[in-house]
Amino acid sequence: MSGTSSTSRAGSFGSTGNTGSSGEKGPASAARDRNPQGRAQNQRPRDRFGRPLPHGSPGVPRVPDDAVYTPEDGLTEAQRLLDDGYAFHAHEVLEAVWKAAPEPERELWRGLAQIAVGLTHAQRGNRVGAERLLRRGAERVAVYGPSAPHGVDALGAAAQGRAVADGLAAWTGAAEGTHSALRDGDSDDEGDGAVIPVDTAALRLRRADPSNGA
Repeated sequence: MSGTSSTSRAGSFGSTGNTGSSGEKGPASAARDRNPQGRAQNQRPRDRFGRPLPHGSPGVPRVPDDAVYTPEDGLTEAQRLLDDGYAFHAHEVLEAVWKAAPEPERELWRGLAQIAVGLTHAQRGNRVGAERLLRRGAERVAVYGPSAPHGVDALGAAAQGRAVADGLAAWTGAAEGTHSALRDGDSDDEGDGAVIPVDTAALRLRRADPSNGA
């Protein structure tokens, strides 16, 4: 997605997964924002780091709220987004997989989503929130060990999350005190510190040989 306008990418998110049908759920559901394809969608635009923009502003397309991904499709799409620097949108994809995952796998996907949103907080300049989310996510995914389902590189993802968290702990580029009012771990927290350069592509979601233990 790097260097590609949000207009040209409209409707691309969720293309590798099937979108669930919510059906008739009464007036409250019917009043929900919908994208042009009829999918449930919070219509407030966001920038590439997931920060809210004023209504009517051009923004980066969002993953539909009711998108459904298989684990394989979710890993592929999330990795593509991470490779292009879109950690917030990768987190949305991983969260969609988490919502549909069977109970034994839920903490794995939750942890991956937390690592991705931790990277998002770093991109926004929220060093404190980023560090905490990265460590929490790393703890969750590490439990699944070297044979995590679907070829997920749980140990590698945990190691990368911790490495970024360690780097953030030592970060001195932002002015002292800019993070004092930041809340812990809210994915809608915009952050107000200096943007921290983070290599989101360094987070590799799959093992080198996904067939081994998948």
